[in-house]
Amino acid sequence: MIVTSIAHYFETLPERFIPSGAKGLKATFQFELAGEQGGTWHVTVDDGTMAIHEGAAAGTPSATIKMKALDYIKMVNGELSGTMAFMKGQMKITGNMMMAQKMQNIFPPNK
Repeated sequence: MIVTSIAHYFETLPERFIPSGAKGLKATFQFELAGEQGGTWHVTVDDGTMAIHEGAAAGTPSATIKMKALDYIKMVNGELSGTMAFMKGQMKITGNMMMAQKMQNIFPPNK
């Protein structure tokens, strides 16, 4: 499924969610997406379930992803490598880096 906007990404995230990848995991992933279509969202994952919330998390997120919204769309559509985006400074991650890496198994990008 090609993501056409940030709103579309979060609307369709439950369809891409892999519960088995989140088994035994308790985490909050925060997305701070700047520019056109941008905003802040957080996703809570709890032992194979997930919930999406608009706005910042009340507590400290496990991992926060910061990047331009349009670059994030390219990344989830497989047009921009997450590793390359991170290495070039297009994506910044704060918090638990290992937790952020688990996102690929929980919310895989489109290929």
